[in-house]
Amino acid sequence: MQEFLVHAATVFMGFFAIMNPIANTPIFLGLTDGYDRQTKKAVALRAVALAFLLILIFSLAGKLIFNLFGISLAAFRLTGGILVFLIGYHMLQGNQSSMHSPGDEENGGSKKDPLSIAVSPLALPILAGPGTIATAMNFSAQWGNLRVGITIAAFAVLCIITYLFFVSGQKLVEYIGEGAIKVITRMMGLILAVIGMQMMIEGIYGAIHMFK
Repeated sequence: MQEFLVHAATVFMGFFAIMNPIANTPIFLGLTDGYDRQTKKAVALRAVALAFLLILIFSLAGKLIFNLFGISLAAFRLTGGILVFLIGYHMLQGNQSSMHSPGDEENGGSKKDPLSIAVSPLALPILAGPGTIATAMNFSAQWGNLRVGITIAAFAVLCIITYLFFVSGQKLVEYIGEGAIKVITRMMGLILAVIGMQMMIEGIYGAIHMFK
């Protein structure tokens, strides 16, 4: 039982670090600036729902994807670890990784259709970007149904927390302050960098044993 509780805590903290709802709240506020409260709620709900759907698919179909494309778990962990490490590294520098940030083109077109930003850039790549998908597949790839369920449940809880942060974002930013958000972002970046390094170490270990 203790093993599963530790796994659940590890999965949740990994997802929390890479999604970082606290740091993403100002991004959400900037993208939805000028929208009424009901529209903001609709955008937030659609964004977290789509992000959850993406992670659900990749968590359940991880092994199938591996088999379909002939990908080994070791290769995926190495690649995913590099992605997660780079995102964490950029966050440590106080910057948003380009893999989890909206581009200029996406920002420019966001005002035309309020709900369209829920799909891009909010759901993908900000909430469920390459690093989040890699983390979900890494947690789910080699485990049984129970641990896959824990991975999905942990992400679902985080999606609910993210939604609450988004809809109460203005008060949150005013209460915490931009300085505190930057500190939290760097702390999450350190956690992500460590998770990415751990994934790479496990990938190297697995690759070595593949050729023995």
